[in-house]
Amino acid sequence: MQHIEIYTDGACKGNPGPGGWGALLQSGHHEKAIYGGEAHTTNNRMELLAAIKALQAVNKPARIDLYT
Repeated sequence: MQHIEIYTDGACKGNPGPGGWGALLQSGHHEKAIYGGEAHTTNNRMELLAAIKALQAVNKPARIDLYT
């Protein structure tokens, strides 16, 4: 079974305010970075959305270590 490590973060300027999220997925020598943002959001929402989007990006069964 494939092993994937996922590192995520999210933040916003002001709370609420403009925010963004990002995630790095690593498996062996392969890496994939994903990211996004919202014009009006909260810090907590961006932190959670980073983890959700990263898990949605995994398209095969895998053992996942998620670091937020």
